[in-house]
Amino acid sequence: MAELCFEQVSKVYAGHPAVVDVDLTVPSGSFTALIGPSGCGKTTLLEIAAALIPATTGRVLLGGRPITRPGPETAIVFQHHNLFEWMTVQDNVAFGLRTQGISRHERRLRAGRLLADVGLIDHAHKLPRELSGGMRQRVAIARALVLNPQVLLMDEPFSSLDYQTRRVMQRYLLAMWHHAQATVVMVTHDLDEAIALADQIVLFSGSPGRIVETIHIPLERPRQPEDSRLQEIRTHLRHHLEKEVALGEFTAAELEALRREGMTADL
Repeated sequence: MAELCFEQVSKVYAGHPAVVDVDLTVPSGSFTALIGPSGCGKTTLLEIAAALIPATTGRVLLGGRPITRPGPETAIVFQHHNLFEWMTVQDNVAFGLRTQGISRHERRLRAGRLLADVGLIDHAHKLPRELSGGMRQRVAIARALVLNPQVLLMDEPFSSLDYQTRRVMQRYLLAMWHHAQATVVMVTHDLDEAIALADQIVLFSGSPGRIVETIHIPLERPRQPEDSRLQEIRTHLRHHLEKEVALGEFTAAELEALRREGMTADL
């Protein structure tokens, strides 16, 4: 495990800023959720942390050292599982080990252990198209964890799943996180998901993305949705998103007109 730090990170595309001056510390072994309106640069931050794209200014540190290129210490799971459709489940999980020059025998052993952990060992020789959506995402997470990363970055990994499968996957992720002891950063639009999983929730403004607030949740898991403390946090998150979306959709004059009508008192 290692602390992940964003120091004054900004990213500009063709003159248009995506994120601006992001300062954020993700404690070692913690779980952080990023919340904000669509297009505010949350995914961009994950890609910078994984060294898939460079920051325009600023830097990201892992354990005090700048991240300058992709490496096994940082793994990323995307919204779509991105599995190799022509490879078996086992070969998908073992792929990262193959790029590190690990022997075929050791790759199969380690991939098999991860598949057993996620309850998919009986599906090791199937192709991804033969699995359900939740099972495919479990394979994607196993593929990331087989490298024993210090940091696991997740970009809305469960957004395409139905409600019940999503809740099951959240419980599975918590169990795997405790086992792997990785530092996790997850982008999500699901407020209940963020509240159920995260130690801290980082709120972003609309584009360009800036950190507006960080909310700490020092409550043990599993958490009960009816807990009044969690309900208060959820209401706060919902109001934040409604405000940021309104600021992005309406002009100042339109917002003032809405305020006069009593429709946007919180804005």
